[in-house]
Amino acid sequence: LAPAFHHAFFAEPDEDRVVVNIGGMANITCLPARGQQGLETGFDTGPGNALMDDWCRRHRGAAYDADGAWAASGTVAVGLLNRLLGAPYFQRTPPKSTGRDTFNLDWLETFGLSTLDPADVQATLAELTARTIADGVRVSLPGAQRVLVCGGGARNSYLMHRLQDELTACSVTPTDAFGLPSQWVEAAGFAWLA
Repeated sequence: LAPAFHHAFFAEPDEDRVVVNIGGMANITCLPARGQQGLETGFDTGPGNALMDDWCRRHRGAAYDADGAWAASGTVAVGLLNRLLGAPYFQRTPPKSTGRDTFNLDWLETFGLSTLDPADVQATLAELTARTIADGVRVSLPGAQRVLVCGGGARNSYLMHRLQDELTACSVTPTDAFGLPSQWVEAAGFAWLA
């Protein structure tokens, strides 16, 4: 449902755009420059904030990693990241959908985390989110010039920085700069659909 709203509110006839919603799960809407109704597509790329929030809650007692500061203090565990990226969901072609039934702490713990520093796991989870979003953009709309980010992840400057580093050919910006606060996009979309 979200792609129809994203098309109506954010599409431009002369610019390839992608709208990224980083909530518990991350999803993208591809808006090709031709701006034709019906050509927009959307799908879940994988975990957004869910794993990071759950890991932070378990190890820091906080509901979320404020501004990604804890993730920024760690180092990405490359071996763990590669194993996470090998999960079957990431091998599926879009359109696809996922949720906490697939990506949760029980799933994460199957990757053997006991020898890793919790901050390094947090950094790796942030990297997983950034990488899978970027992969979704590169595969689905490789000519994208602008990525508009909404949801709670838009307020995580570390995650936004990682996204920009992954998508060097794009401008990665919260939707606030395009007329709709990043925290309101989903609610506005459902109001528009109603």
